[in-house]
Amino acid sequence: MAAPNPAKLQLRSSSALVLDVNSGKTLYQKNAASRRPIASLTKLMTALVVLDARQDLDQILTVDGHDRDTIKHTYSRIRMGTRISRRDALHLALMSSENRMASALARHYPGGRAAFIRAMNHKARQLGMRNSRFHDATGLSSSNVSTAQDLARLLSAAYRQPLIRQFTQDGDEEMRFRTPDYSLHFNNTNPLVKNPDWNVRLSKTGFTNEAGRCLLMRAKPDRQELAIVLLNSFGKRTPIGDANRIRKWLKS
Repeated sequence: MAAPNPAKLQLRSSSALVLDVNSGKTLYQKNAASRRPIASLTKLMTALVVLDARQDLDQILTVDGHDRDTIKHTYSRIRMGTRISRRDALHLALMSSENRMASALARHYPGGRAAFIRAMNHKARQLGMRNSRFHDATGLSSSNVSTAQDLARLLSAAYRQPLIRQFTQDGDEEMRFRTPDYSLHFNNTNPLVKNPDWNVRLSKTGFTNEAGRCLLMRAKPDRQELAIVLLNSFGKRTPIGDANRIRKWLKS
């Protein structure tokens, strides 16, 4: 069967890359080498650095004023003084893109936040992400930049971590916090994880004004397992629309 014609795939995302995971073949690319802010796609690198350090996932972290977003002043439902295990913090950072959780993970790293950022950039070099730079663990900084090509490498590395796969596949979670005692319901930021037709294996979304809407995903919607990178699209549902356009195009 002939490969579908790339000229017939019109995506709204400014940068895109679609790979056949099993063959490694590039099925589609658009501005795949262009450097752009990546927003919360950053949190996949945050998770890799946490897991590489082999820190105790049951250790209790405390959220404090240092975890307040002073870059974008985004809102968080997680209260100051909340105590949470490193495992649960990682879960919420990946599944629902919780910024205070990513911040707390970096702050509780050996050597603190500065050492964590150094470890992120070291990991990027290890993975061959030559056009990527990290300045914070949340992705709120527009100085966190990468390319679709580099992010495909990050996706591949993240996929090798069962905990990252598990947490990013979870559709939602009721989370109970300690001291103060309260619970909150969290949803996955990627609605496709709740769609069994997509068979999502790993995903992460991102959004800031500078980065636009971003989606990094490994999924097997039909017979073909795909790695999909979508950067800088506008409109809340646009990356989901682009993902569906890719699926329809491949069926053609």
